[in-house]
Amino acid sequence: MGFPFIFRGALDVRATAINEEMKLAAVHALAKLTREPVPEKVFSAYGGAPFEFGPEYIIPKPFDSRVLLWVCPAVAKAAMESGVARTKIDLDAYVATLEKRLGVRQSFVRSIKDKIESDQSRTENGSLLRIVFPEGSNHKILKACDIIKRENICEPILLGNEQRIRETIQKLGLEESLSGVTVITPSASESRGAYAQEFWNHRQRRGLTQEQAFSLMKNENYYGSMMVQRNDADGLLSGVTQSYPDTIRPFLEVVGARKNMRIAGVYMMLFKDRIFFFADTTVNIEPSASDLADIAICAAEEARFFDVDPKVAMLSFSNFGSNNHPLSEGSRSCSLNQTASTGHCSGWRMQGDTAVVPEIVDETFPFCEIKGGANVLIFPDLQSANICYKLLQRIGGAEAIGPILVGMNKPINVLQRSADVEEIVNMAMITVLEINKTRTSPKPH
Repeated sequence: MGFPFIFRGALDVRATAINEEMKLAAVHALAKLTREPVPEKVFSAYGGAPFEFGPEYIIPKPFDSRVLLWVCPAVAKAAMESGVARTKIDLDAYVATLEKRLGVRQSFVRSIKDKIESDQSRTENGSLLRIVFPEGSNHKILKACDIIKRENICEPILLGNEQRIRETIQKLGLEESLSGVTVITPSASESRGAYAQEFWNHRQRRGLTQEQAFSLMKNENYYGSMMVQRNDADGLLSGVTQSYPDTIRPFLEVVGARKNMRIAGVYMMLFKDRIFFFADTTVNIEPSASDLADIAICAAEEARFFDVDPKVAMLSFSNFGSNNHPLSEGSRSCSLNQTASTGHCSGWRMQGDTAVVPEIVDETFPFCEIKGGANVLIFPDLQSANICYKLLQRIGGAEAIGPILVGMNKPINVLQRSADVEEIVNMAMITVLEINKTRTSPKPH
């Protein structure tokens, strides 16, 4: 297991020899890694059955990509400390370089981590930002929160039956990091009455009674949404055990959209050399032209936040009005002259390949404002967007990160039901970035 990575670490510091210190460093790195929680992707490569440190698992598996990130830096450090390295390197920067070699997803996740570290991801009193997890007893959520706590990403708040959650934490062996985590049972919370009263005040003219409001506050998603609405938590992440409609409904009723904005779901689709933003993949079934304009503005804003210059394409089965069918009308699909908000956008609907293949635009449609290929793709309806991203994820080799809820009044995100622990951690990091964005940026009008 250590053999190729010993050489990698030695070469990267131009070591004159591979000494005992370097070999021991590799051994200790492997030993420490074996005691770390194993990612679900490694389980999948070995039949899907989970395993942990013990008689049947005493060294990392060959398909565990983390070995590169543990052994190489340890060897390089030992070479520098023992005096055989001819080049001194910054180990943190070195790890970042190694992560880029693992693919675009790993590199992108590293950029998110760097962004969190550079941002002030703290509350006013200096504590970590607080993200509430309504599915507090779920094993994946708890394993993700273990990583989140150990890496100081945020301060998780777990909702659910406290006794059951504490027992599950103990059963999973996560007491060291999660023993002091905040756990709230909504039905027994002192805040339940105040939350119910505020929710009733907000929804009474939509038929909600006080009794219904009080009853709903037993629901972890409603309770967690009220925590965010009242600033008792900074953000929320939920959905790994529930259907998407059941998960998002409380968020929409309690928090809702920003003024004059449309809530939408955006997926970041990561390929080897390109990143795309797909919208709307999860919320609006049949968006109007006005809805599509709002979705495009929010998706472009999200791309810009991740340091991507947005080039927005409104997708269809025709190009620039070549078909006068109502589903691909010849007039502009929506008014998108707000280039300050969206970046580059033609406003006309175009076919998928026209949007992403620069040569088609250059040769056939030179008048098109988008040059170099679009990277923010706005689909005409939910079914086309949802089908497209899932096919690209499952058979097209794309890495999907999301869905990110854009247009929300507060930083709330939804997890896929199939999300693994790593994906939950990634979405927690994105939620932290969203919290920082809302605290430092003025809301668009």
